[in-house]
Amino acid sequence: MKFAPPRGMRDFYPEDLRRRNALFDAWRNAALKYGFEEYDAPVVETEELLIRKGGEEIVNQIYSFADKSGRRLALRPEMTPSLARIVIDRQKMLTLPLKWFSIPQCFRYERMTKGRKREHYQWNLDIVGEEGLLAEVEVLGAAITALQSLGLTHQHFQVRIGSRAILADLYRSLGLTADKFMAVCLVLDKMEKIPPEVTHQMLTDEGFSDAEIQKVLSLMSIKTIADVEAQLGGATENTRDVNELLALMKASGLAEYIVYDISIIRGLSYYTGIVFEAFDTNRKFRAIFGGGRYDNLLSSLGGESLPCVGLGFGDVVVQELLADLGKFQDDSQTLDFAVGFMTENERPFAIQTATLLRNRDYQVSLSLKSERAKKFFNQANRSGAHYAIYLGPDEAAQQLVGIKDLRKGEQKHLPLNDLKNETFA
Repeated sequence: MKFAPPRGMRDFYPEDLRRRNALFDAWRNAALKYGFEEYDAPVVETEELLIRKGGEEIVNQIYSFADKSGRRLALRPEMTPSLARIVIDRQKMLTLPLKWFSIPQCFRYERMTKGRKREHYQWNLDIVGEEGLLAEVEVLGAAITALQSLGLTHQHFQVRIGSRAILADLYRSLGLTADKFMAVCLVLDKMEKIPPEVTHQMLTDEGFSDAEIQKVLSLMSIKTIADVEAQLGGATENTRDVNELLALMKASGLAEYIVYDISIIRGLSYYTGIVFEAFDTNRKFRAIFGGGRYDNLLSSLGGESLPCVGLGFGDVVVQELLADLGKFQDDSQTLDFAVGFMTENERPFAIQTATLLRNRDYQVSLSLKSERAKKFFNQANRSGAHYAIYLGPDEAAQQLVGIKDLRKGEQKHLPLNDLKNETFA
């Protein structure tokens, strides 16, 4: 029998979980700072909900199964369909706009590469019911704030902004048929990950001629919004949107993190407007986070049409980046007190001492059996406790507590009742 987790899955030992929790805290604190509310949904969804988008790579990556009643269910591969479902379920009762976030565990059966596993946790930020670009600004601002709280700056990562709508305008300007636009998006989104000949073959398979393929690929040489406007013969509503977003990010003091990049397309078909992805500046890793505007998803699932902006931020890549940069904070256990006792006679006194400290909200590890002083103090030092209390017959008889500061090596004795008011740094 093998004791490793299933391929692509992870165990989280205590030291791993401390790092994960530190990341979750950064996500949650940033979301709350920006006024988002937390929600959750089942990890299992109906298969129908997840495949209704259809024709996408993600459909083939779903962990699906039939339950004992024959219902087709699946582990969620992402959170956005679940969000759409629960919003549609109470669409008439919700006060818009919604600013919601969640930290779900998601599952995809896919080829594993650096930064990609078959399960991951993902911070989702979504604003539902707001057409204005401040929705994009708030989502991006919260994500950047979370990365800043982890010790990263614009020297470490950059958010690249694209636009599905601009790409559609450029595509139409080439005289190409609109029915193939989504297929082009899916191919261009993979360009950096596949050889040029594979890109060419994929477009050929979609029915494009060599001349049309050259036209499509030429779009990727566009570098600025000014270049876009030159190609389109002037400013458009969509180019003005991107320029406005860049100006709003500047007003937020975050302009140094943002750059326009036509190659940011995003592979999911429900995106409709501005899209974005964050990368480390050295491009050693996959995207740190990604998202964009998806105004048609709710209506495609049977709800009323509502404008939406969302972002997904996985836990795998950012932890790899933090490790690579040496930005992991001290992940040792935080423990205020270790309490031990010499014989079973002192056990009730040790319990009293630990209980008193716990009632004051200190973190206390109580030895589970009597032990010699040397062994206790060795374990207390390894545990990372700030203070150690070892109780012998004399301490129990006098109701005295001997407290050793393990960082300074200093020791003092206090009556048990004085612990109620004593301050410990």
